Amino acid sequence: MQKVYDSCYVMDRRCYEEYALSEDILMEHAARGMAEYIKKHFALGSSILIVSGVGNNGADGIVLARQLHRDYDIKLYIPFDVKSDMAQIQLHRTKRVGIDIVDSVVESDIIVDAIFGAGLNRNIDEDTEAILNELNSKQAYKIACDVPTGILENGELCSATFKADTTITMGALKKSLYSDKAKDFVGDIICVDLGVSRDMYEIDSDTYLLEWSDIKLPTRDKLSTHKGVFGHSAVFVGEKMGAGVISAMASSRFGSGLTTLVVQEHISPPYHLMYASELPYNTTAIAIGMGLGEFFDDRFLLKNVIDKNIPIVLDADAFYKQKLLDILNQTTREIVITPHPKEFASLWEILTNKRLDVEYIQSHRFEIVQKFSKLYPHVTLLLKGANMLIAKDAQIYINPYGDARLSKGGSGDVLSGLIVALLAQGYNSLDATISASLAMCKAVSLYDGASFGMLPDDIINNIANIEV
Repeated sequence: MQKVYDSCYVMDRRCYEEYALSEDILMEHAARGMAEYIKKHFALGSSILIVSGVGNNGADGIVLARQLHRDYDIKLYIPFDVKSDMAQIQLHRTKRVGIDIVDSVVESDIIVDAIFGAGLNRNIDEDTEAILNELNSKQAYKIACDVPTGILENGELCSATFKADTTITMGALKKSLYSDKAKDFVGDIICVDLGVSRDMYEIDSDTYLLEWSDIKLPTRDKLSTHKGVFGHSAVFVGEKMGAGVISAMASSRFGSGLTTLVVQEHISPPYHLMYASELPYNTTAIAIGMGLGEFFDDRFLLKNVIDKNIPIVLDADAFYKQKLLDILNQTTREIVITPHPKEFASLWEILTNKRLDVEYIQSHRFEIVQKFSKLYPHVTLLLKGANMLIAKDAQIYINPYGDARLSKGGSGDVLSGLIVALLAQGYNSLDATISASLAMCKAVSLYDGASFGMLPDDIINNIANIEV
């Protein structure tokens, strides 16, 4: 788990004031981090085009050119001259060592974008847009310095954006790299230090990046046990029966000792699932909303769901029902909600009488989940998206492993099933949500078929193959 920040300005100033590290020293280390990455991954002598902007991000690129000179075939392109004091100093030094400065985009094996970094808060001009379009058209391996040019400070995109294969960011991770819109432009994200360890550089944060090592898998390390030890998940099956069945299958696969489908009519479930017309007395966690429709009346929901102080996952159709959303006011209950943006818009309107459209939610994802978490600090929210955001008690956790293969009906039902399985086994709501979301993404990564061909069953089956 790594800390994530809105910006690094405060931490940079801390380096100047507390550690007596100059801006020059930080810049040398930023470039050194990029240089070490390039030397590790690309053969000596490869051609590299470094495109530098007018400010300190451009200066990082200029320093990189000097550090790689002679080991690589370096071409430095500075389309708009330089303006910052540090950029002018670094350009002077670079000229002294004989760097080849070019006046246009040239063919190369590697392109480094150092035009704009973190903190961009306005759209780029037409000249920059033209350069980015030309850079993106090249077949070279593309590396962004700090933040790809065209990603704004809030994670929105400019009229053109550099499409990086790898982003090497400086000092600490930035939220702008983890907006849904940025996901197709950042590539692999690597953080390099600035002359002191990350532990010394970073300050407190309310936002964290999840890693595979944060999965806490359910274990069965005792020999003398029985199914009751591992909990009992109850999954409510509504008008779209398949959604509930998928969720229940995922729950059973993820270790729930018993899994029961709560139904109103006779069904023929998979052989390992039970079904009942009422909530089983020994239920330890509930999942409801997946394909629910109008299947259960308010009296039934009150008796079997709302008045039960049992850990619960709310999903899908639950976000359109006032009665079920009243559960969010139960402060002593372990509660998880897993909306996608459209569903979040509905629950937000029901809870606050204020409308948010999907585009606004997508453009303000961090702000929205933070706002919700302050209103309902005891509830764990997972806002679905290319990067899933998990929030509880005003703390945000980013799951960066979202995959396009999940863009298919049933994936969300799998997630609900995985979460309820962990709740049933005694996990708290936050740990259950973090581990289930990571487990689902890990299962997807194990799928080796065509990207368009993955089914919910494939995710469920791969859950059994997860190793961390």
